[in-house]
Amino acid sequence: MATLDASSLGQPVVPVTAAFIPSDKPPRTLVLCFDGTGDQFDADNSNVIQFFTLLKKDDKSEQMVYYQAGIGTYTSPQIATPIMAKVSKTLDTMIAWNLDAHVMDGYEFLMQNYQAGDKICIFGFSRGAYTARALAGMVHKVGLLPACNMQQVPFAYKMFTRTDEKGWAQSTAFKKAFSIDVDIEFVGVWDTVCSVGLIPRTLPFTASNTSIKTFRHAVSLDERRAKFKANLFNRPTKQEAQLGTQPGEMPKSSALDDAANSAPAPPAPAATLSPKAATNGKKAHKGSGLHAMERAFSEHDKCNHETDVLEVWFAGCHCDVGGGSVSNDTPHNLARIPLRWMIRQCFLAKTGIRFHSDLLPAVGLQPAALWPTVAVRPAALDNADIASVPILPDPTTVGTVLPRHDRGSTTATLVNYADMPPLDQAVTTLTEEQEDLLDIRCDIYDQLSLAWGWWILEVVPLRHKIQRDDDYWINDYTMNLGGGRRVPPRHQKHGIHIHRTVKTRMDAKDLKQGPYLPKAIFDHSKIVWED
Repeated sequence: MATLDASSLGQPVVPVTAAFIPSDKPPRTLVLCFDGTGDQFDADNSNVIQFFTLLKKDDKSEQMVYYQAGIGTYTSPQIATPIMAKVSKTLDTMIAWNLDAHVMDGYEFLMQNYQAGDKICIFGFSRGAYTARALAGMVHKVGLLPACNMQQVPFAYKMFTRTDEKGWAQSTAFKKAFSIDVDIEFVGVWDTVCSVGLIPRTLPFTASNTSIKTFRHAVSLDERRAKFKANLFNRPTKQEAQLGTQPGEMPKSSALDDAANSAPAPPAPAATLSPKAATNGKKAHKGSGLHAMERAFSEHDKCNHETDVLEVWFAGCHCDVGGGSVSNDTPHNLARIPLRWMIRQCFLAKTGIRFHSDLLPAVGLQPAALWPTVAVRPAALDNADIASVPILPDPTTVGTVLPRHDRGSTTATLVNYADMPPLDQAVTTLTEEQEDLLDIRCDIYDQLSLAWGWWILEVVPLRHKIQRDDDYWINDYTMNLGGGRRVPPRHQKHGIHIHRTVKTRMDAKDLKQGPYLPKAIFDHSKIVWED
């Protein structure tokens, strides 16, 4: 059994005294958070709300934040009658009926508030993760309109959604004429799913987007539902044809290096981007042309940077990764692990996102381990160490200090403190490694086991898109039958990144739900363990 001393647990030696970290003056950040289907502030908040809670919100000169409740919680403002609004919300929950309104609302926030040099960071869960990626795609394809151009937003969205060659040409012209060319600093999403629309639809640049500098994705290992297939990031490949704005054709909002500014314009686009390749007896999806055009449109961005992509798989089902499976007063659950991982990634990527220092310990993070430098994590604890993890007092039942309580105004005592240790001796926080150990042993909430109605879709042949080795997509119709997610071979080529807590759960012998083996189907010899 490992020795539980301060160094092995990563206990910070020097405390952080700043109210917010980072406390220096990086560029201003615009942080947008899109919640999951049906999620809003309630008794079982998702990781999006947990993340939003930690953000600095009181100084627009340093950081501006935006939260959007999940698909199915509100409707388009054009729908006025209560009955139609209720119908719209129901359809929105089922098939993302109002996806366009969700994307355009986020776009308007950026349009109204963006200033040159701002860092744009977008987060989301479930369909909210898809909305986040769609917003980044819209900004990439049609640019960001200057403030106060509200009437142009619906037209810009229409340009964004067009995937025919004429539409791509018009998008380029629209971007040059009306928009600012900006990059997306960071996109962080929890378990993006493909369940968007009764007939699945794909918006441009939701699978890959070269305007994104850093992309982080926490993915569920154990989700099995047919309509919750993982929507992974796909790197674009080089194409001879070129589309979209080219280097030097329009200024970037942020300064580019001299080499990028002086780069010669690439060759003119080819007449067509829809090669008639063999499909092995299966019809090529029209997305084949869409993805080819995306690659061509984005080729010029490779002169500047390539997206830093990291997708890490975590134990648990959909809401065990994105949050919302347990009530807010539950001290430990699986979703806290990918929440901490995402926050750490924000610091590792130097996003400049400002967090409340005093709130981070509530989710199991110590500020000194994140700033001014991100500390290397010590080894994970063994399952045998669970007996040595201290049990913290429940603040709802013992000595909670009430703010602004005047002790001199009454002789009554709210709590008997006689048996409590002095504050300097009491254990008030756990280390991140201890938090991980407690969280990873929590239950998995599998909806196919908890709500049998989901099985209706398991026995219906549904369309799934499969990407071939030549980067083109084909349609396949299959019954899911409760099968686990299949990790595409192309996403295992350089290893499948799995969080180290998964190994802890696999090694545990005394879990309430029995021995654990991930439901996802992948080559276990390709595992790369991530902190």
